[in-house]
Amino acid sequence: MAEKVLVTGGAGYIGSHCVVELIEAGYQPVVVDNYSNAVRGEGNVAESIRRIEKLLNTSIEFHELDLLDRPALEKLFKKHSFSAVMHFAGLKAVGESVEQPLRYYRVNLTASMNLMEVMQAHNVHNLVFSSSATVYGDPQHLPIDERHPVGACTNPYGKTKYFIEEMIKDHCKSEKDWNAVLLRYFNPIGAHSSGQIGEDPQGIPNNLMPYVAQVKARQHLQDSVGNDATFSLSVVGVRDYIHVVDLAKGHIAALKKLKDNCGCQVYNLGTGKGYSVLQMVKAMEKASGKEIKYKIAPRREGDIASCYADPTLAEKELGWTAAFDLERMCEDLWRWQSMNPTGFTNGVPS
Repeated sequence: MAEKVLVTGGAGYIGSHCVVELIEAGYQPVVVDNYSNAVRGEGNVAESIRRIEKLLNTSIEFHELDLLDRPALEKLFKKHSFSAVMHFAGLKAVGESVEQPLRYYRVNLTASMNLMEVMQAHNVHNLVFSSSATVYGDPQHLPIDERHPVGACTNPYGKTKYFIEEMIKDHCKSEKDWNAVLLRYFNPIGAHSSGQIGEDPQGIPNNLMPYVAQVKARQHLQDSVGNDATFSLSVVGVRDYIHVVDLAKGHIAALKKLKDNCGCQVYNLGTGKGYSVLQMVKAMEKASGKEIKYKIAPRREGDIASCYADPTLAEKELGWTAAFDLERMCEDLWRWQSMNPTGFTNGVPS
Protein backbone atom coordinates (compact mmCIF):
# COMPACT_ATOMS: atom_id res chain seq x y z
CA MET A 1 0.00 0.00 0.00
CA ALA A 2 1.28 3.46 -0.90
CA GLU A 3 2.56 5.60 1.96
CA LYS A 4 0.27 8.49 2.87
CA VAL A 5 1.91 11.88 3.03
CA LEU A 6 0.07 14.92 4.39
CA VAL A 7 0.75 18.01 2.27
CA THR A 8 -0.17 21.28 4.01
CA GLY A 9 -0.70 24.20 1.65
CA GLY A 10 -0.74 21.63 -1.13
CA ALA A 11 -2.97 23.62 -3.47
CA GLY A 12 -0.47 26.46 -3.71
CA TYR A 13 2.32 26.98 -6.20
CA ILE A 14 5.09 24.80 -4.78
CA GLY A 15 2.76 22.43 -2.94
CA SER A 16 0.78 21.52 -6.05
CA HIS A 17 3.93 20.69 -8.01
CA CYS A 18 5.08 18.50 -5.12
CA VAL A 19 1.72 16.70 -5.19
CA VAL A 20 2.43 15.79 -8.82
CA GLU A 21 5.88 14.45 -7.95
CA LEU A 22 4.55 12.52 -4.94
CA ILE A 23 1.99 10.72 -7.07
CA GLU A 24 4.49 9.95 -9.80
CA ALA A 25 6.90 8.59 -7.16
CA GLY A 26 4.23 6.20 -5.81
CA TYR A 27 3.10 8.08 -2.69
CA GLN A 28 -0.50 8.87 -1.74
CA PRO A 29 -0.79 12.58 -0.90
CA VAL A 30 -3.57 13.93 1.29
CA VAL A 31 -3.83 17.66 0.65
CA VAL A 32 -5.06 20.42 2.94
CA ASP A 33 -5.29 24.11 2.10
CA ASN A 34 -7.26 27.11 3.38
CA TYR A 35 -7.41 28.91 -0.01
CA SER A 36 -5.33 31.86 1.20
CA ASN A 37 -3.27 31.52 -1.98
CA ALA A 38 -5.26 29.02 -4.01
CA VAL A 39 -8.42 29.06 -6.11
CA ARG A 40 -11.54 27.09 -5.28
CA GLY A 41 -12.62 24.80 -8.13
CA GLU A 42 -15.57 22.55 -8.82
CA GLY A 43 -16.91 20.32 -6.07
CA ASN A 44 -15.18 22.33 -3.33
CA VAL A 45 -11.79 21.06 -4.53
CA ALA A 46 -8.95 23.47 -5.25
CA GLU A 47 -8.60 24.12 -8.98
CA SER A 48 -4.92 23.16 -8.96
CA ILE A 49 -5.78 19.77 -7.39
CA ARG A 50 -8.66 19.22 -9.82
CA ARG A 51 -6.28 19.80 -12.72
CA ILE A 52 -3.69 17.41 -11.31
CA GLU A 53 -6.37 14.73 -11.00
CA LYS A 54 -7.23 15.20 -14.65
CA LEU A 55 -3.60 15.40 -15.75
CA LEU A 56 -2.56 12.20 -13.97
CA ASN A 57 -5.92 10.40 -14.25
CA THR A 58 -6.17 9.90 -10.51
CA SER A 59 -8.13 11.06 -7.47
CA ILE A 60 -6.64 13.07 -4.63
CA GLU A 61 -8.09 13.48 -1.16
CA PHE A 62 -8.45 17.20 -0.50
CA HIS A 63 -9.69 19.06 2.56
CA GLU A 64 -10.30 22.74 3.06
CA LEU A 65 -8.51 23.17 6.37
CA ASP A 66 -6.69 25.95 8.19
CA LEU A 67 -3.84 24.80 10.44
CA LEU A 68 -5.00 27.37 12.99
CA ASP A 69 -8.08 25.15 13.41
CA ARG A 70 -6.61 22.64 15.86
CA PRO A 71 -9.77 20.46 16.24
CA ALA A 72 -10.04 20.02 12.45
CA LEU A 73 -6.38 19.05 12.29
CA GLU A 74 -6.85 16.51 15.10
CA LYS A 75 -9.81 15.01 13.25
CA LEU A 76 -7.74 14.56 10.09
CA PHE A 77 -4.92 12.79 11.94
CA LYS A 78 -7.42 10.44 13.61
CA LYS A 79 -8.71 9.48 10.17
CA HIS A 80 -5.32 8.76 8.55
CA SER A 81 -2.05 7.06 9.30
CA PHE A 82 0.56 9.36 7.77
CA SER A 83 4.14 8.27 7.19
CA ALA A 84 5.32 11.87 6.84
CA VAL A 85 4.22 15.49 6.50
CA MET A 86 5.30 18.07 3.92
CA HIS A 87 4.66 21.48 5.42
CA PHE A 88 4.17 24.32 2.90
CA ALA A 89 1.27 26.22 4.50
CA GLY A 90 1.99 29.80 5.51
CA LEU A 91 2.04 33.43 4.44
CA LYS A 92 4.98 34.10 2.15
CA ALA A 93 5.31 37.68 0.79
CA VAL A 94 8.39 39.62 1.92
CA GLY A 95 6.92 43.09 1.38
CA GLU A 96 3.60 42.21 2.98
CA SER A 97 5.39 40.79 6.01
CA VAL A 98 7.09 44.16 6.54
CA GLU A 99 3.69 45.85 6.49
CA GLN A 100 1.87 43.20 8.57
CA PRO A 101 4.44 41.57 10.88
CA LEU A 102 2.05 40.47 13.63
CA ARG A 103 -0.15 38.66 11.12
CA TYR A 104 2.87 36.78 9.78
CA TYR A 105 4.05 35.76 13.25
CA ARG A 106 0.57 34.69 14.35
CA VAL A 107 -0.26 32.66 11.25
CA ASN A 108 3.09 31.05 10.40
CA LEU A 109 4.27 30.24 13.91
CA THR A 110 0.93 29.13 15.37
CA ALA A 111 0.13 26.94 12.38
CA SER A 112 3.50 25.20 12.62
CA MET A 113 3.21 24.67 16.38
CA ASN A 114 -0.28 23.21 15.97
CA LEU A 115 0.94 20.88 13.24
CA MET A 116 3.93 19.60 15.19
CA GLU A 117 1.94 19.07 18.39
CA VAL A 118 -0.72 17.10 16.55
CA MET A 119 1.95 15.09 14.74
CA GLN A 120 3.54 14.27 18.09
CA ALA A 121 0.20 13.22 19.59
CA HIS A 122 -0.44 10.84 16.69
CA ASN A 123 3.08 9.39 16.45
CA VAL A 124 3.92 10.98 13.10
CA HIS A 125 7.58 11.85 13.41
CA ASN A 126 8.77 12.59 9.86
CA LEU A 127 8.65 16.15 8.52
CA VAL A 128 9.83 17.99 5.41
CA PHE A 129 9.66 21.74 6.00
CA SER A 130 9.40 24.42 3.33
CA SER A 131 11.98 26.94 4.51
CA SER A 132 13.69 29.76 2.67
CA ALA A 133 17.05 31.31 1.87
CA THR A 134 15.73 34.42 3.64
CA VAL A 135 16.92 32.82 6.91
CA TYR A 136 20.47 33.74 5.88
CA GLY A 137 19.72 37.46 5.83
CA ASP A 138 22.20 39.69 4.02
CA PRO A 139 24.89 37.23 2.88
CA GLN A 140 28.30 37.36 4.54
CA HIS A 141 29.75 35.31 1.69
CA LEU A 142 28.64 33.96 -1.68
CA PRO A 143 27.68 31.39 -2.70
CA ILE A 144 25.72 30.55 0.46
CA ASP A 145 26.25 27.11 1.94
CA GLU A 146 24.38 25.57 4.89
CA ARG A 147 27.15 26.61 7.33
CA HIS A 148 26.42 30.28 6.65
CA PRO A 149 25.09 32.04 9.79
CA VAL A 150 21.31 32.29 10.03
CA GLY A 151 18.90 34.50 11.95
CA ALA A 152 19.94 37.99 10.85
CA CYS A 153 16.83 38.13 8.68
CA THR A 154 15.89 41.36 6.93
CA ASN A 155 12.10 40.90 7.05
CA PRO A 156 9.44 39.28 9.26
CA TYR A 157 8.69 36.55 6.68
CA GLY A 158 12.30 35.36 6.89
CA LYS A 159 12.18 35.55 10.68
CA THR A 160 9.13 33.27 10.79
CA LYS A 161 10.99 30.69 8.69
CA TYR A 162 14.01 30.98 10.99
CA PHE A 163 11.90 30.61 14.15
CA ILE A 164 10.10 27.57 12.74
CA GLU A 165 13.44 25.99 11.82
CA GLU A 166 14.60 26.55 15.41
CA MET A 167 11.43 24.96 16.78
CA ILE A 168 11.93 21.91 14.60
CA LYS A 169 15.61 21.60 15.53
CA ASP A 170 14.85 21.87 19.26
CA HIS A 171 12.04 19.32 19.01
CA CYS A 172 14.23 16.86 17.13
CA LYS A 173 16.86 17.20 19.89
CA SER A 174 14.32 16.43 22.59
CA GLU A 175 12.50 13.67 20.69
CA LYS A 176 15.12 11.31 19.29
CA ASP A 177 12.62 9.41 17.12
CA TRP A 178 11.86 12.54 15.09
CA ASN A 179 13.37 13.15 11.65
CA ALA A 180 13.13 16.42 9.76
CA VAL A 181 14.57 17.86 6.58
CA LEU A 182 14.58 21.64 6.32
CA LEU A 183 14.73 22.75 2.69
CA ARG A 184 15.93 26.30 2.16
CA TYR A 185 14.55 27.45 -1.18
CA PHE A 186 16.11 30.11 -3.26
CA ASN A 187 13.78 31.62 -5.96
CA PRO A 188 11.29 29.18 -7.53
CA ILE A 189 9.94 30.06 -10.96
CA GLY A 190 8.59 28.12 -13.94
CA ALA A 191 5.61 25.79 -14.08
CA HIS A 192 4.63 22.25 -14.99
CA SER A 193 5.40 21.56 -18.64
CA SER A 194 1.73 20.79 -19.34
CA GLY A 195 0.76 24.42 -18.66
CA GLN A 196 -1.98 23.12 -16.37
CA ILE A 197 -0.55 24.28 -13.03
CA GLY A 198 1.70 27.19 -12.14
CA GLU A 199 2.03 30.20 -9.88
CA ASP A 200 -1.24 32.07 -9.51
CA PRO A 201 -0.80 34.86 -6.93
CA GLN A 202 -4.01 36.26 -5.47
CA GLY A 203 -4.00 39.97 -6.26
CA ILE A 204 -0.95 41.79 -7.63
CA PRO A 205 2.07 39.44 -7.67
CA ASN A 206 4.80 40.27 -5.15
CA ASN A 207 7.64 38.71 -7.14
CA LEU A 208 9.28 39.80 -10.39
CA MET A 209 8.69 36.89 -12.77
CA PRO A 210 5.00 36.13 -12.12
CA TYR A 211 4.29 39.87 -12.28
CA VAL A 212 5.99 40.34 -15.65
CA ALA A 213 4.51 37.13 -17.08
CA GLN A 214 0.99 37.87 -15.89
CA VAL A 215 0.86 41.38 -17.30
CA LYS A 216 2.40 40.39 -20.65
CA ALA A 217 0.00 37.45 -20.96
CA ARG A 218 -3.00 39.69 -20.38
CA GLN A 219 -1.70 42.10 -23.00
CA HIS A 220 -1.37 39.15 -25.37
CA LEU A 221 -4.96 38.17 -24.62
CA GLN A 222 -6.44 41.65 -25.07
CA ASP A 223 -4.92 43.85 -27.75
CA SER A 224 -6.91 46.75 -26.36
CA VAL A 225 -4.55 46.85 -23.39
CA GLY A 226 -1.72 47.75 -25.70
CA ASN A 227 1.92 46.71 -25.51
CA ASP A 228 3.41 49.83 -23.99
CA ALA A 229 3.15 48.98 -20.29
CA THR A 230 6.30 49.92 -18.41
CA PHE A 231 7.44 47.89 -15.41
CA SER A 232 9.16 49.40 -12.40
CA LEU A 233 12.14 47.16 -11.64
CA SER A 234 14.88 47.23 -9.04
CA VAL A 235 17.84 46.13 -11.15
CA VAL A 236 20.31 45.70 -8.28
CA GLY A 237 19.00 42.28 -7.25
CA VAL A 238 20.89 39.06 -8.11
CA ARG A 239 19.01 35.85 -7.32
CA ASP A 240 19.33 32.10 -7.71
CA TYR A 241 16.27 31.06 -9.72
CA ILE A 242 15.26 27.39 -9.63
CA HIS A 243 12.61 25.59 -11.66
CA VAL A 244 9.66 24.66 -9.44
CA VAL A 245 9.70 21.08 -10.78
CA ASP A 246 13.35 20.72 -9.76
CA LEU A 247 12.34 22.05 -6.37
CA ALA A 248 9.51 19.54 -6.11
CA LYS A 249 11.85 16.67 -6.97
CA GLY A 250 14.06 17.84 -4.12
CA HIS A 251 11.19 17.12 -1.74
CA ILE A 252 10.97 13.52 -2.94
CA ALA A 253 14.69 13.18 -2.27
CA ALA A 254 14.10 14.64 1.21
CA LEU A 255 11.36 12.08 1.92
CA LYS A 256 13.79 9.31 1.06
CA LYS A 257 16.38 10.87 3.37
CA LEU A 258 13.93 10.61 6.27
CA LYS A 259 14.07 6.83 5.88
CA ASP A 260 17.68 6.93 7.08
CA ASN A 261 16.58 8.16 10.55
CA CYS A 262 18.55 11.27 9.70
CA GLY A 263 17.60 13.44 12.68
CA CYS A 264 17.32 17.08 11.62
CA GLN A 265 19.10 17.99 8.39
CA VAL A 266 19.27 21.24 6.40
CA TYR A 267 19.76 21.59 2.64
CA ASN A 268 19.83 24.43 0.14
CA LEU A 269 17.78 23.92 -3.00
CA GLY A 270 19.13 26.18 -5.71
CA THR A 271 21.13 26.08 -8.92
CA GLY A 272 24.25 27.79 -7.64
CA LYS A 273 23.95 30.50 -10.29
CA GLY A 274 22.99 34.12 -9.73
CA TYR A 275 20.97 36.07 -12.30
CA SER A 276 20.31 39.80 -12.31
CA VAL A 277 16.87 41.30 -12.81
CA LEU A 278 17.91 42.49 -16.27
CA GLN A 279 19.05 38.98 -17.23
CA MET A 280 15.67 37.66 -16.16
CA VAL A 281 13.85 40.30 -18.17
CA LYS A 282 15.85 39.42 -21.28
CA ALA A 283 15.20 35.69 -20.77
CA MET A 284 11.48 36.37 -20.42
CA GLU A 285 11.50 38.51 -23.57
CA LYS A 286 13.02 35.58 -25.45
CA ALA A 287 10.51 33.07 -24.07
CA SER A 288 7.49 35.25 -24.77
CA GLY A 289 8.68 36.86 -27.99
CA LYS A 290 7.61 40.22 -26.54
CA GLU A 291 9.49 43.33 -25.54
CA ILE A 292 9.39 44.18 -21.84
CA LYS A 293 9.74 47.88 -21.12
CA TYR A 294 10.96 48.88 -17.69
CA LYS A 295 12.16 51.76 -15.56
CA ILE A 296 14.57 51.69 -12.63
CA ALA A 297 12.97 51.68 -9.17
CA PRO A 298 14.34 51.55 -5.60
CA ARG A 299 14.89 48.18 -3.96
CA ARG A 300 11.88 46.89 -2.00
CA GLU A 301 12.07 47.24 1.76
CA GLY A 302 13.30 44.00 3.29
CA ASP A 303 15.06 42.78 0.14
CA ILE A 304 18.79 42.07 -0.09
CA ALA A 305 21.09 42.75 -3.03
CA SER A 306 22.51 39.33 -3.93
CA CYS A 307 21.70 35.78 -2.89
CA TYR A 308 22.63 32.51 -4.55
CA ALA A 309 23.24 29.00 -3.32
CA ASP A 310 25.97 26.48 -2.92
CA PRO A 311 23.85 23.33 -3.54
CA THR A 312 26.75 20.89 -3.09
CA LEU A 313 25.41 19.31 0.11
CA ALA A 314 22.04 18.44 -1.46
CA GLU A 315 23.85 16.91 -4.41
CA LYS A 316 26.08 14.85 -2.12
CA GLU A 317 23.58 13.69 0.52
CA LEU A 318 20.22 13.74 -1.28
CA GLY A 319 21.46 12.76 -4.73
CA TRP A 320 19.59 15.79 -6.04
CA THR A 321 20.64 18.42 -8.54
CA ALA A 322 18.73 21.05 -10.51
CA ALA A 323 18.18 19.87 -14.10
CA PHE A 324 16.49 22.82 -15.81
CA ASP A 325 18.27 25.93 -17.08
CA LEU A 326 17.02 29.51 -17.15
CA GLU A 327 15.68 29.22 -20.69
CA ARG A 328 13.50 26.25 -19.73
CA MET A 329 12.27 28.01 -16.59
CA CYS A 330 11.07 30.98 -18.61
CA GLU A 331 9.59 28.84 -21.39
CA ASP A 332 7.50 26.85 -18.90
CA LEU A 333 6.49 30.00 -17.03
CA TRP A 334 5.35 31.64 -20.25
CA ARG A 335 3.47 28.52 -21.36
CA TRP A 336 1.55 28.46 -18.08
CA GLN A 337 0.80 32.18 -18.10
CA SER A 338 -0.14 32.43 -21.79
CA MET A 339 -2.49 29.44 -21.45
CA ASN A 340 -3.91 30.92 -18.23
CA PRO A 341 -3.77 34.71 -18.64
CA THR A 342 -5.72 35.36 -15.46
CA GLY A 343 -4.57 32.27 -13.62
CA PHE A 344 -6.85 29.48 -12.50
CA THR A 345 -9.92 31.72 -12.60
CA ASN A 346 -9.98 31.90 -16.39
CA GLY A 347 -7.55 29.43 -17.87
CA VAL A 348 -7.58 26.23 -19.89
CA PRO A 349 -11.13 24.99 -20.54
CA SER A 350 -12.18 21.79 -18.78
